[in-house]
Amino acid sequence: MSDRGLVFSAGRPNQRVSAAAAAASGSSNKSLKGIIAGGITGGMEICITFPTEYVKTQLQLDEKVGAQKRYKGPIDCVKVTVRERGFFGLYRGLSVLLYGSIPKSAVRFGAFEEFKKRNSDAQGNLSTGRKFLCGLGAGICEAIFAVTPMETVKVKFINDQNSANPKFRGFFHGVREIVREQGLRGCYQGLTATMMKQGSNQAIRFLVVESLKDWWYRGYRGDTDNTRPIPKLLTGMFGAVAGAASVFGNTPIDVVKTRMQGLEAHKYRSTAHCFVKIWREEGLKAFYKGTVPRLSRVCLDVGITFMIYDSFMELFNKIWK
Repeated sequence: MSDRGLVFSAGRPNQRVSAAAAAASGSSNKSLKGIIAGGITGGMEICITFPTEYVKTQLQLDEKVGAQKRYKGPIDCVKVTVRERGFFGLYRGLSVLLYGSIPKSAVRFGAFEEFKKRNSDAQGNLSTGRKFLCGLGAGICEAIFAVTPMETVKVKFINDQNSANPKFRGFFHGVREIVREQGLRGCYQGLTATMMKQGSNQAIRFLVVESLKDWWYRGYRGDTDNTRPIPKLLTGMFGAVAGAASVFGNTPIDVVKTRMQGLEAHKYRSTAHCFVKIWREEGLKAFYKGTVPRLSRVCLDVGITFMIYDSFMELFNKIWK
């Protein structure tokens, strides 16, 4: 009885199977498109924004040594770096981020598309809570599979170059030395803090961007078709707003993560111990070191990222049915 009912309600069995297969293929393709578009996006944006990432990391690692600090601020950090190492000193450690940025962005967007596919309603819409959770899941995935090892090596690289006798001759040599001295665990220092940072980062960013897109479609244009392209400049503005929100939301976590991944990480027994030690010895302001360069970097970074990603997804949707 139920089999007959299914046949009568859905039409011919072959049509039903074909429709189901097409839907499954379309969902799978969207996740794959997200991975590829995300990887391309990651490589492009890091080449544009790396100098501000370098300055941010330098300021966070500039702990108090007596009463004297090395840098007076972000502009002074740029001046000192260029004077001592030349302009390309601001790109010291780029190879580390470039190797990691492509898989990081691929994992992030691929995971978000997969979570979004599994949590959307029949019209492809996400509730506010599900937007947040999908972004959170994407951030945790990228923290585990890409960000933690990449960031650990990057911070050790930059910190090593500030020492009197740098010992890392290049990316692969640095990785070999870290693994030889500290084991694979040496590349996963600060995993908990990184999961907290990336999870909250992407939860905030995807929530803000997806909500602003919904507002544009329904609130501003009164349009229920959320598949139409949004002007790229507007997408960039949405991304910049999302980036600013994430900076103010989790800069303290970013500071703790950076300390946990530096060459002085042995001073901290755990993420909680690092937080308490910074609070006691340096005060509340220490948790907001590097906020200005990070704010400029992240707003630019997230704006560019969503512009590039949406452009490639639109292209893929046209040529890759």
